[in-house]
Amino acid sequence: MSLSGYVSIIRPINSVMIGFAVIVGAFVSKPPSVEAASLVLGFLTGFAICAYSMVLNDYYDIEVDRVNQPERPLPSGRVSPRGALALAVILLCAGLLAAGLLLNLAALGIAALYALLSWLYNFSAKKYGVYGNLIVASSLAIPFIYGGVASGGSVTSSLLLFMAFTSFLSGVGREVVKAMADTVGDAKRGIRSYAIVHGLGNAAKVGALFFLLAVVTSLLPLALLTSVSLFYKVGVVVPDAIFVYLAYEITRKPTAEGALKVKKRALLGMLTGLLVFIGGAF
Repeated sequence: MSLSGYVSIIRPINSVMIGFAVIVGAFVSKPPSVEAASLVLGFLTGFAICAYSMVLNDYYDIEVDRVNQPERPLPSGRVSPRGALALAVILLCAGLLAAGLLLNLAALGIAALYALLSWLYNFSAKKYGVYGNLIVASSLAIPFIYGGVASGGSVTSSLLLFMAFTSFLSGVGREVVKAMADTVGDAKRGIRSYAIVHGLGNAAKVGALFFLLAVVTSLLPLALLTSVSLFYKVGVVVPDAIFVYLAYEITRKPTAEGALKVKKRALLGMLTGLLVFIGGAF
């Protein structure tokens, strides 16, 4: 057992991104004032429940990872299955406690729904391909909505909804592409990913399509809204360029190796997009 294994299993970059997405949602919703306590508790909720989901993913996927990613904490022995399960429970309790301390029943309900969807995906929905992809992608959109609710702002803000939908679309694209790199292990577990059912070439086209749709929705605020900040207008070019390039790359090289590279770079595009969203909130 090692500390590095426990850090790795929560995928800290992913979890921090979700935490910051909550903060972005709080600011974009334009509440009269955003209390620091709400931001801290919102971040902790997003971080903890995302980390809980990441641990569950590795816990249920241990046999698949023995084939696809034997260096991961569980198959490599750096974390025991029992230790992973205990960590998941701790993270879930921490996330729900942080949501509860907001004294906002709607926020607590959204956090609980997020946690339930995470468990449902890892326990069974992953086996059903695109349906599982949609659940994962929804977990990228929910934090923006949660941030608006947790801070007492308006979740009907047009920019907030565009951000949530853009994150959802890019998430679907990444999940479809990600499954292209995992076909060997997924087949052993009976997971009917789009890549397994329809082939790598078709999966690459679908993943690329969702990347490009995310680019389109990220640009719609420029045409439809009048309150978009200059930072967003200029900065959105960067993540959009990344996703256009990734769409080209995955269709040019629709292989497991190509998908692995695109999957990792898509995370960079999402992180860049999150920074742009943060700038667009002011």
